[in-house]
Order: sequence, then structure tokens, then C-alpha cells
Amino acid sequence: MSTDNELDELYRELILDHYRNPRNSDYIHEAQHKAEGFNPFCGDQVNLQIMADKSGTIEAIGTQGKGCSISQASASMLTETIKGKSLTRAKSSSDAFRRLLRGEHLEESELDDLGILEAFQGVRKFPVRIKCALLPWTTMEEALER
Repeated sequence: MSTDNELDELYRELILDHYRNPRNSDYIHEAQHKAEGFNPFCGDQVNLQIMADKSGTIEAIGTQGKGCSISQASASMLTETIKGKSLTRAKSSSDAFRRLLRGEHLEESELDDLGILEAFQGVRKFPVRIKCALLPWTTMEEALER
């Protein structure tokens, strides 16, 4: 097995693990930022809540939903990636993730910031699935605008 195939398999396993065992799935009733995302083409749904402290650091985040493994794993990984970050950094992470899915160049620091989200690099080979991976992120952006 080539190194690329081994890496693809590792990424698939990581995505499936987050799909089967979603992180931060409790509803955050006290959240200041909430939004619901829906993809009418495939039926994927994401509900997202963010609670930040006075300094703008994300203290708690919750996500619930239903849909394909890509959308639900992306939601789970989003929560792990932005929890403890500032709201501004969460928005920057969203921008970097979008560019990762488009195959655009990312600085090493941006890749480090995305961490486990590199697992979604293979999604760009399937353009129709990019919307699945982005649904939680666009939902987060909507929540932060409220």
C-alpha cells in the first residue's frame, strides 16, 4: 500500500470516527450564538450553539444534526477545532477550511490551526461533497453574525 493510500485510509477512519462518535453534541442552552443549517439538495442538517466568555473566547460549543458522514464529521471536528479559540480565530479557521477544500495554498500556520481538518482534503476530489463539509462552517458563520 502506498503512503498516499495509507494516509487516505487514515483520514477516512478519522472522518468515520467523528461521524460515529460525534464530539460536543450536547445542546448549549446558554449560548449567545445559535444557528441552524440545512442543505436542501441532500437533506443534511446542522444545529450549532456557541457560548463565549466576556473576552470572546469560545467556552462551550454544541452541534446536533443528521446527514451524511461528511457533514456530521465536519461538525464534530469543527467543535474540537474552535473550542477555546477566540471568535475571530474561529472565523479565520472557517476561511482557511474553505480554502483547503478549494485546493488553495495555505500557510503552514493555517494548516497547524486546522489540525485534524486536513482529513477533508480528499473531499475536493468530489465537488458535490464540498457543500456537505462546509455546511457546519457556514452555519457557524451565520451564528456568529447574530
